[in-house]
Amino acid sequence: MPKENLEYLNTLIREIPDFPKPGILFRDITPLLFIPEAREQITVNLIEKIESFNPSVIVGIEARGFIFGAVIADRLQLPFAIVRKSGKLPAETFEVSYQLEYGTDLLQIHTEPNLDDHKIALIDDLLATGGTAVAAKRLIEKANGLVSACGFIVELKDLNGRIHLEDTPICSVLEV
Repeated sequence: MPKENLEYLNTLIREIPDFPKPGILFRDITPLLFIPEAREQITVNLIEKIESFNPSVIVGIEARGFIFGAVIADRLQLPFAIVRKSGKLPAETFEVSYQLEYGTDLLQIHTEPNLDDHKIALIDDLLATGGTAVAAKRLIEKANGLVSACGFIVELKDLNGRIHLEDTPICSVLEV
């Protein structure tokens, strides 16, 4: 993607200070979602980055990971599964607890359909400290899936979240 397109997409990321609590600078992608051409550029770029890892299932993390994850799964004609916060999935689940930069939480994924031996591309909107992505990766491994790559719309480079994902390839469209 040409540098000028990336610069334009970066201008669509809104910064919200002290959200969800004091001291956190939240990066909001909702302005980017409002512009169809911007969504398309993000989607195409992320597909180009993750398809070389030959995923057999796309998994989206609640909630913004659902937006791009479902579209990518459709474009690649792959199954789509979701990772949600506690209490939002109606059937039997695997679960893991994890530490956020501003608290703790619990993630879940359905036990069926199973992820046994599937290569997973894990999709979310943002990689910050890596806590949510690491927990989702642990959850997928608990479900016997293998995370072959993680795809993010935005990566906050200064927070070094990628180091917590160890040797998992990271595919980011925008870096802030």
